Amino acid sequence: MKDRLIAILKERSVRTGTFTLASGKTSDLYVDARQTTLSPEGSTVLASLILEALHPDAVGIGGPVTGADPVTGAVITHSWLQGRPLHGFMVRKEAKGHGAGNQVEGRYGLPDGAKVCMIEDTVTTGGSLLKAIKAVEDAGLVVIQVLCVVDRCEGAAERFRAAGYTLESLVNRDDIT
Repeated sequence: MKDRLIAILKERSVRTGTFTLASGKTSDLYVDARQTTLSPEGSTVLASLILEALHPDAVGIGGPVTGADPVTGAVITHSWLQGRPLHGFMVRKEAKGHGAGNQVEGRYGLPDGAKVCMIEDTVTTGGSLLKAIKAVEDAGLVVIQVLCVVDRCEGAAERFRAAGYTLESLVNRDDIT
């Protein structure tokens, strides 16, 4: 399955050239993982790989909008089909200014203390995912696992280690270049 994910990413998501990333860095590699995560085969392959890697105590999965949303949707759907239903959630960049004012959406079924896995499609430095983790923990959930589809290998793993987490990736830069 990992080989198939790599092939789909190379076909649909990986571009070379000169790109400015969300982190502000310039890179010769761009990974538009949504081209894979929003495809029928890509989302199915990802969901299978993530469910295989998922910590057995995790009862929920989610991450920062927009990158984690299609991954979360695919995983929770497949978790139901496999008889291990997970609750999905998403983390806004900031709390809504209206309604319930939530930053973490989808808490139904995830009481305080629930153990969750944080997911992201592509990680460069890990800044946005670390902010999302803080929001999730501030909301009362316990992050027991951090997964990404693609680690661009530009410092995120070290940054997560320094913050007390282990970043697990399905694929890294060497796999797709």
